[in-house]
Amino acid sequence: MSHNAIIRITNLRLRTYIGFNEEEKQKQQDIVINAEIHYPANNLCLSDDVENALNYKTICKNIIHHVENGKFLLLEKLTSDVLGLCVDHPWVNYAVVTIDKPHALRFADSVSLTLSFSTDESVSE
Repeated sequence: MSHNAIIRITNLRLRTYIGFNEEEKQKQQDIVINAEIHYPANNLCLSDDVENALNYKTICKNIIHHVENGKFLLLEKLTSDVLGLCVDHPWVNYAVVTIDKPHALRFADSVSLTLSFSTDESVSE
């Protein structure tokens, strides 16, 4: 029997340049990132040894650095980049990232985009 360890990063609030309108290119906007990262929870990972688990702090720092220092025209590109950072370890077998852009539409709280990655072709979102 195999088990998955699941890391969840919830409501990571950052600011970045996102959009292609002139105002969006000049002024940073709020975004909210939610990510879920799955990897095998084998006996090594459960042994309380830091070397045998994914370091979520490192993943989060990489996301923060990339987002805050980047400029993105499309929400799709930003979401794809963050997903790439989440799966940048050979143990990861599934990840999903949703990025919200609050107040992007006049009468909506937020617009969001979700992308997922899986090493198993039968898994779909």
